[in-house]
Amino acid sequence: MPAERLMPTEESAELIELTRAIVDKELRPAVDEAERSATFPREVFRTLGRAGLLGLPYPEEYGGGGQPYEVYLQVVEEIASAWAAVGVGVSVHALSCFGLFHAGTEEQRKQWLPDMLGGELLGAYCLSEAHAGSDPAAMRTKAVREGDDYVLTGAKAWTTHGGKADFYKVMARTADTGGRGISCFLVPADAAGLSADTPEQKMGLMSSTTATMLFDRARVPAERRLGAEGQGLSIALAGLDSGRLGIAAVATGVAQGALDAAVAYARDREAFGRPIIDHQGLSFLLADMAAAVESARATYLHAARLRDAGRPFGRQASIAKLVATDNAMRVTTDAVQVLGGAGYTKDFPLERYMRETKVMQIFEGTNQIQRLVIGRSLR
Repeated sequence: MPAERLMPTEESAELIELTRAIVDKELRPAVDEAERSATFPREVFRTLGRAGLLGLPYPEEYGGGGQPYEVYLQVVEEIASAWAAVGVGVSVHALSCFGLFHAGTEEQRKQWLPDMLGGELLGAYCLSEAHAGSDPAAMRTKAVREGDDYVLTGAKAWTTHGGKADFYKVMARTADTGGRGISCFLVPADAAGLSADTPEQKMGLMSSTTATMLFDRARVPAERRLGAEGQGLSIALAGLDSGRLGIAAVATGVAQGALDAAVAYARDREAFGRPIIDHQGLSFLLADMAAAVESARATYLHAARLRDAGRPFGRQASIAKLVATDNAMRVTTDAVQVLGGAGYTKDFPLERYMRETKVMQIFEGTNQIQRLVIGRSLR
């Protein structure tokens, strides 16, 4: 049962309907097998790109959709309600385009953005390192200028689409001056010296490849630096607020999918002569799940509307990410409980939803970091 959406325009409503049609036709029939076989769904991203759904929050002049962020996030939620790995991938791709759009030159934007926003070039984002997950200013990957190129050396951990992407937005140290010495680069996948380590064996999101990217004197033309030297960390941190909203939307979508599955089961399953949804104890549990989903949606939409209005939204983005992912963890856990033993089996998608949700409390800044950000904003 699709969740209700508040659309600011008729065009926005049509986008949601288009998304639902693609989700029903292309994503739902493929997700189970892709998750079982850990198959990366590259063609799905091309389909979404050609439908105009990968570049929604970017201007039409560069091949984007020119849509408000609140509309883009609802599209992401709709996708994630069927296939979380693709929802995460859409959010990561949008984040990978952020630096080019906001810090790139007009020449750079015109050269690369259309194919990126159209889905012909799929992006990845390289910020974290094994020793510096929540402290990006401590990164060790270096970029040294050699003539017309930069030479990158180091490793970037936990890269979504690692080894599958066509380009990587990479933060690397160009000077030993802490966070002020970090620069941003748009690195093509075929750069000499760039390779992907063995993919991580994860708890969930099996069809989303995650790998450490290795930079062994990878040579990158200087024209692929985004912004000035030393501007990289500010580019990264500015993008994270938007990325957190993407993950909040993904988590809300997974929670909605879990709620829908639990309600459908509770309507059909009978105990003591009536559907189990008619038993007050279970109906109260489902009511709490519905309240959690809708409160998460309202929270991320509030933050998105602030962003669309050009107002500060960093604290609200952290709140949305915290609330949506914590709520999704509770909702998916309770959805398994609604199904009882059946929920613990792979005959139903609930166990997958539960496994997928856990990482959402960790990436794009752990929820402990979100509490730190929120607390500091209150001082």
